[in-house]
Amino acid sequence: MDARRLRDTLTKERTIPFTQKATSVLHSLSHGDKVIFWMLAGLMGLGAIFALGELRDQIVEVVPAHGGSLTEGVVGSPRFVNPLLALSDTDRDLVELTFAGLMGVDKEGNLIPELAESYTLSEDGLTYTFIIKESATFHDGEPVTAEDVAFTVSKLQDPLIKSPKIANWLGVQTEVLDIRSVSFTLTEPYAPFLENATLGIIPKHIWKDVPSEEFPFSQFVVEPIGAGPYKVTNVQRNNSGILKEYNLRAFDEYALGKPYINNISLKFYGNESSLQKALARGEIESAHSLIPENLPKDLKVVTGPYLRVFGVFLNQNENEVLSSIVVRKALSTSLDRQKIIDTVLSGYGTPLTSPLPGIPATTVENPIEEAIDVLERNGWEFSVENRVWEKKNDSIRITLRTSNIPELAQTAQIIKQSFEAIGVPTNLELYDTGELSQGVIRPRNYQGLLFGMVLGRVPDLYAFWHSSQRNDPGLNVALYANVDADDALEHLRETHDAEEREEHLEEFLDEVDADIPAIFTHAPQMTYLIPQNLNGVSLPPLTTASDRFSNVHTWYRETEKVWPFLVRD
Repeated sequence: MDARRLRDTLTKERTIPFTQKATSVLHSLSHGDKVIFWMLAGLMGLGAIFALGELRDQIVEVVPAHGGSLTEGVVGSPRFVNPLLALSDTDRDLVELTFAGLMGVDKEGNLIPELAESYTLSEDGLTYTFIIKESATFHDGEPVTAEDVAFTVSKLQDPLIKSPKIANWLGVQTEVLDIRSVSFTLTEPYAPFLENATLGIIPKHIWKDVPSEEFPFSQFVVEPIGAGPYKVTNVQRNNSGILKEYNLRAFDEYALGKPYINNISLKFYGNESSLQKALARGEIESAHSLIPENLPKDLKVVTGPYLRVFGVFLNQNENEVLSSIVVRKALSTSLDRQKIIDTVLSGYGTPLTSPLPGIPATTVENPIEEAIDVLERNGWEFSVENRVWEKKNDSIRITLRTSNIPELAQTAQIIKQSFEAIGVPTNLELYDTGELSQGVIRPRNYQGLLFGMVLGRVPDLYAFWHSSQRNDPGLNVALYANVDADDALEHLRETHDAEEREEHLEEFLDEVDADIPAIFTHAPQMTYLIPQNLNGVSLPPLTTASDRFSNVHTWYRETEKVWPFLVRD
């Protein structure tokens, strides 16, 4: 073969497509070799697919997806599903699910804009101006406007409505600036005011023709129209006409984004025992404030701290021996706070020696011995004959009064045991809630009052501790009077600067710690029993149990895998 023919042959071979070459080689193989080839090729293909799948699983992110439902049980039946009228926990649960305010609460408990796009505060600290989101919409498709906000506040301030929230808005002047802008002007600076803006907004076009005295009887207090994360689709009653279940659907146009869970149902039960049984038999999937004993495997417990402080508030006017700081210190030192947490709250609580939750309690290694030592070092002697501590003409005895509800009654028994363990005779008196309020608290008719204070997210301690609030209707049930503490509380009310607030708060806490006007006991936690596959549930500090729904739009049961560049921040 000459050089030219050889070159042409090689060129021709190079121009033959690879697939033709491979096919030719494959055809030249024996039957057995072909079988082996295809087996190896298949294994290589499966390996490649598996490797790609593994790579994808490492790269993609699992994110919440829309879908699923949740059925929850609660104790009690709703009456007023309206933010101006809500009285019971059940009322507030449904209000939280169906209404929205200018401000909302994030999972850490911080106040954030909800229906509002933004807000500003005037330099004098008196005027708050809110801009409403252009997309803010009620469940019936009507836009949320400044007129709706102003209407809501005006109705709340109407004494004929008898709103339990009227005190929060006394003296506040509302002005509509334009369709999306509204301002509130206070008579004096009040730092905690922003929390009041979480008030659910009601639609003016629905309520404007309803007389104030007819508000409680409107069909819209049962079948509400709000702008919250869920809208009512169905209300079920039993044969007696009593409400037994609410069915809710995710609201597509909710201001903070459509909720992931498509449907939520709330079922109502007459008592805690019935609720517990319904949970055990799977009739409901979630419930709050139950002690999670013998928890079904498909449930988990989420806890959140209540913004509540319990303690024995001392009235020195009713028992002069309590005016002694030594006696107050001995009583406080003797208290077995951990026993309250373990016995009464089944471990779901925090011991307190401060008027604020979240501050670690001062611990004493041997409280009984230390309390006795406090008395002996300061001239008190224990009379074996009279079974009481005596000093000159004084003796230490105390009467403790509280509400006759299980948690407080059990707590009071432990307090009584602690006091009597150091030799202080303690008389325990229990009252119905109404009688306690009218006959004991309002006239300040007690020596020691076991009582709980509900604090806000920006705590307004003024109402509970300023000397001007010692008489009814003030809430200073310890009848505390301290000029320096008053000054700190006044600055706390007026100051918005975080650092200044912290300084004034420390000043106040130092005064209370030195004076011991009350024997603080504990702050409870809420237990929330939910399905194992319900995710995204994080409870903020709670003012009421309904706050568990403050971030319900972020809860999810379904997930999907997406590439990182498709995930929203």
